[in-house]
Amino acid sequence: MRPLGIPISAWIGLISTGLFVFAAVFAPLIAPYPMTEIVGAVWEPRSAEHWLGTDNLGRDLLSRMIYGARTTLGIAAAATILSFTLGSALGMTAAVVGGWIDQLLSRFVDLLMSIPTLIFALVVLSVMPVSIPVLILVMGILDSTRVYRLSRAVAVDVNVMDFVEAAKLRGEGRIWIVTREILPNALSTLVAELGLRFIFAVLFLSSLSFLGLGIQPPAADWGGMVKENKDGIVFGIGAALIPAGAIALLAISVNLVADWILNRTTDLKGGRGGQ
Repeated sequence: MRPLGIPISAWIGLISTGLFVFAAVFAPLIAPYPMTEIVGAVWEPRSAEHWLGTDNLGRDLLSRMIYGARTTLGIAAAATILSFTLGSALGMTAAVVGGWIDQLLSRFVDLLMSIPTLIFALVVLSVMPVSIPVLILVMGILDSTRVYRLSRAVAVDVNVMDFVEAAKLRGEGRIWIVTREILPNALSTLVAELGLRFIFAVLFLSSLSFLGLGIQPPAADWGGMVKENKDGIVFGIGAALIPAGAIALLAISVNLVADWILNRTTDLKGGRGGQ
């Protein structure tokens, strides 16, 4: 059965993603302990008091996971929104305007993309104060280069189509053409990329935190929790594997939802085209 016409895979993704979002939004209400409170011994096993055990300092791991979801998802979502807003706007504008503006923007993006993203972020964050706004800004700007290339490539193809030429002949402005003609026809591609970029943002933040330049202790995020508890793996303690598993599950869930949205959008466009 497919309730409401939604495939089972999409339901799995929607439910899993919804649980993550619910935990992030209501973290202070559902977490059994405060984020930084030491409630037991180091790396205690699972028990009725601590469903996931404790971490390397004796803090409740479940509570840290819940608060970590708020930090990880919040920063990744903000960075993804920034990257898509900036990258899509500049990419489609460059495709429509063309000329020296297109060349200037494209060469600047090529310059940024020629530098490994993680190295670039490490250099920037090593000389700037590590805070949530700075992390969002750095992640969003660096990731917007990928969105720029994609949106520009799609916009270049759409910009030469007959309905766009007709809009130009009617005297429509460039903003109208970008928002009313190009963006709707590029939406399915951007939606598919949105899920990937969000997951890359989660992984990027986790990598920065693992290297010590992301979220700073005692605040919790999943990448930092892997770093904090990695030494326990040697002793057969899986505290570091729980946040790593959460990252993997989130990646799968978001991509299941993104694939469903992409397929649904494509089907709707195909249905309109056949009318």
